[in-house]
Amino acid sequence: MLRDLWNPLRAANVGWLLAVALVLALPVAARAAAPGSDAGSADRIIISGAAGHLGELTVEDLLARGVPASRLILVSRTPGVLARYARLGASVRYGDFTQPASLRAAFAGGNRMLLISIGFSRMPRPEAHDNAIKAAIADGVRHIAYTSWIALSRGDRSGIGSDHYATEQMLRHSAVAWTMLRNSEYMEELLPAAAKMAATGRATVPARDVRVGYVSRADCAAAAAAVLATPGHDYKIYDITGPQLLGTRDLAAAVSAVTGRNIAVTSRPGAAGASPAVGGGGLGGHALSVVSDDVARLTGRPPTTLQAFLKQHEAEILHPDR
Repeated sequence: MLRDLWNPLRAANVGWLLAVALVLALPVAARAAAPGSDAGSADRIIISGAAGHLGELTVEDLLARGVPASRLILVSRTPGVLARYARLGASVRYGDFTQPASLRAAFAGGNRMLLISIGFSRMPRPEAHDNAIKAAIADGVRHIAYTSWIALSRGDRSGIGSDHYATEQMLRHSAVAWTMLRNSEYMEELLPAAAKMAATGRATVPARDVRVGYVSRADCAAAAAAVLATPGHDYKIYDITGPQLLGTRDLAAAVSAVTGRNIAVTSRPGAAGASPAVGGGGLGGHALSVVSDDVARLTGRPPTTLQAFLKQHEAEILHPDR
């Protein structure tokens, strides 16, 4: 009789204990399943320098990926330029790396950030970047993707490489997850040389014809958007380059193919000079001769070829003054 009464009570108690254990375990399980700083559907993404060429292209790529504008925090020294994104629901804010007091409000509410390296300013670049990193971390940003410099992958810290190396070190020693996007020289920098070749019908190969893995700015933006919108990029370094190394002869051949104009190539081995967009002076020299498949791995498509890029800009090459 007592056994008959005990068994149901024991079963009920066991069931109650299991239920309590399950409730208590849910927060632990949720934390264990949480992806750390990996991209999530609730993350809000900060784009610094959002009104610049790379910044706007990254915003467009994120929107094309289906990231709602409401998840974007667009920071710029000229926020009025970004009014159309505000109308879509993005938060558009003023922020200046050289004015630390402006950054806490600019970054508030963001979880992930694209830190686009600033150009030359009244403040040394590493100091300005340090202001941005500290403000982002104080505001609760968990992951920062930084647009760094390809020459660092060859160990070259000269010239602008010293600034990028200093910023990378700041991130490595910070309390935030990071991703380094080591961008190569932009293909856009070849357009003036391409226009000159098309106008004169000539190209001269200089003594120091460094071949560079030029990459389109759009491919850099697509790679950045992929890192911001998808998981698995914490503490990774990506070399963001075009599909091949390019020198003066390659540019001349592409200009000829796109414009239909024959470009005569001459060589002056003893002459001073440099490749079309690589003028020495700390730009990395042969450390820029890097080609990677990281753009394809991040975006799911191959990077833009030089000929395809020049075709997109054919009018600009043939009529540079318009």
